[in-house]
Amino acid sequence: MLKDFKEFIAKGNVIDLAVAVIIGAAFATIVSSLTDEIIMPVVGAIFGGADFSNYFILLNTPDGYEGSPTDYAALKEAGAAMIGYGAFITAIINFVILAFIIFVMVRYVKKLTAKEEAAAPPAGPSEVDLLTEIRDLLKK
Repeated sequence: MLKDFKEFIAKGNVIDLAVAVIIGAAFATIVSSLTDEIIMPVVGAIFGGADFSNYFILLNTPDGYEGSPTDYAALKEAGAAMIGYGAFITAIINFVILAFIIFVMVRYVKKLTAKEEAAAPPAGPSEVDLLTEIRDLLKK
């Protein structure tokens, strides 16, 4: 069983997949930073707030909470019931940006592979064609 596992891990597809997952996670962090640090402050400024992720609807405060009812982080830490629509919208924007970048990358790779296939020399005759030609020559 250990030998089979080693063979499975040594296959190129598994290694490629592992590398893709690691790079994807790092890339998602970059996109998240782009969204949180550049895009969402602009969106927040347009809608009148400096930090869009702090937009929420407070449903109820926990018993004994004496902090500010507008402090999202403190309310979340205290366990208040809230609908954090700003954080949700930020996550949606993260997803759309990431999906668009992946779409552009896949499209680019498809174009490259199409050019390589078009540039490849045409394949020679098939085995059947060659055998037919040899047979015909032998008959003559």
